[in-house]
Amino acid sequence: MAGLACAEVLSSVGNTVELFDKGRGAGGRMSTRRWQTPIGEVTADHGAQYFTSRDPEFKKLVGEWSEIGIAAPWPPAGAEAWVGVPGMNAVVKQMASSHAVSWGYLVKSVARRNDGWWLFGERGESGPFDAALLAIPAEQAAAILALHDFSMMRAALLARSQPCWTGLFVFDRPLGGLPAVLRDRRNFTWAARNNSKPGRRATECWVVHASAVWSSDRLEDSTEDVANLLFAELYEASGSSIPRPVVATAHRWRYALSAGTGEGALWNNDLQLGACGDWLLGPRVECAWLSGRMLAERCLQAI
Repeated sequence: MAGLACAEVLSSVGNTVELFDKGRGAGGRMSTRRWQTPIGEVTADHGAQYFTSRDPEFKKLVGEWSEIGIAAPWPPAGAEAWVGVPGMNAVVKQMASSHAVSWGYLVKSVARRNDGWWLFGERGESGPFDAALLAIPAEQAAAILALHDFSMMRAALLARSQPCWTGLFVFDRPLGGLPAVLRDRRNFTWAARNNSKPGRRATECWVVHASAVWSSDRLEDSTEDVANLLFAELYEASGSSIPRPVVATAHRWRYALSAGTGEGALWNNDLQLGACGDWLLGPRVECAWLSGRMLAERCLQAI
C-alpha cells in the first residue's frame, strides 16, 4: 500500500517508477489467501481485516473503489469499516495494475554508484535509478539503511514491530450463535467470520488473530501447533460446542503491528534515498497510504 501510493504520486507528474516486491502478487499484509480444501476452494483475508478512511483524499479514493465494486462497507467491524471485494487484496491489485511491478523479486541490498542506485537480489541486479525508496517493514529497512544513513537506520530500529500469529479455520457448516466478530479475548485480539464480508464465498471460514504477547511467546512454534492452540481459544470463546474444522492452519506475520514513529516518511536529499510505511505513521492501512504520499511529495520537492 505505501509503495504503490508513493509510486502513484510520482508517476502522475511524469516520473518513471519501477517497483520490486518479494511476494508472488499484490497484497502484502492485505493479502487474501486461497487454497483447496476437502469441501472446495476457500479464500480468506489472513492479514488486515478491514480499513477505515479519515483523510479527505483517502476517503475520495475509497469512494472510487466503491464505485467500481472493489470495496464495500462491513458493518460488523464498525460503522466506518471497509473491506476489499472479493478480497482485501482487491484494492492493492487495482493500484498495482497501472505500474511496472517485478513480483517474486527479493531485494537484499541497494548500492549507490556513479550512475545512480542499483538493487541486488536473488534475480540479479537492477538499475540505475535516480532514487531508491524503501516501502518495507522497519526491521528489513534498517538492514539496508545501515549502509547509507545512520539516522534513518536508527529511526527504523526504534520502530519495532509486533508479531501476530493468525489462525484460519474452515468448517463444513455455519457456527450458529456466534456474532460475525469477536474482539479482545484472553489470548486473541480478533476473530471474524470471513464469509460475513461482502462478496465472499458462503463457506464458513474463521480468521483468528492472536495477541502480540501470545504470538511473541510462540513465535518459532510450528504452524500445526499454533493452529491447534488458536482453535482451542476460539472454541473456548464461542461459549458453546463447535465442530472440529475441516481445515485448520496458521500464518505467522513476523512484522505485523507498529505503533508508528510519527515521522511520516524518511528522505535523504543528498543520497536520493527514502523510506515509507505504516511504521512511520501508525498501524492502519490509511497510514501506509499517507506515508507513501508523504515520501513522494518530499521527492518531488527535491526534484
